Amino acid sequence: MEAKRVSESRIELTQVMMPEHSNPAGNVHGGYILKMVDQAGAIVSARHTHRNCVTASVDRMDFISPVYVGNLVFAKASINYVAHSSLEVGVRIEAECLITGTHTHVGSAYLSFVALDEDDKPVKIPEIIPETEEDRRRYEEAKRRREVRLQKVRSHKHRQQPCIVRVEKLK
Repeated sequence: MEAKRVSESRIELTQVMMPEHSNPAGNVHGGYILKMVDQAGAIVSARHTHRNCVTASVDRMDFISPVYVGNLVFAKASINYVAHSSLEVGVRIEAECLITGTHTHVGSAYLSFVALDEDDKPVKIPEIIPETEEDRRRYEEAKRRREVRLQKVRSHKHRQQPCIVRVEKLK
């Protein structure tokens, strides 16, 4: 399995915010922005792995600036780090006012994804090749974040809960 360059999976999603994306005050719902963040991360993950990838975690997202109806929103995403079957994607959200041309940084988040095989089991994925100083800095920072995430996960006892479906007879 050959390593891939960071630039091979980098993407930018763009969408105009419409009234259906907003609350009555004209602000775009944070949940809609989070959906764009997750979509961008999932696309980058799939482009890198050519596998079904599921979201394992989303680091906190602070909304630095509001987004309004009529704004053009950008979700800029790229891989920061790859482990055996998981990877971290960084997503930056920006908004542009199409009337003034003003760009604002809305927020950023780091997401972890796990690549799955045909049986929905984690599968080995290609490593990444950081190409720029910025890529190398992001790689090192992501490596440290991963260690923190793993420590948190180890401190919790995760157990798969059985799904029990009860069917009652109709009388």
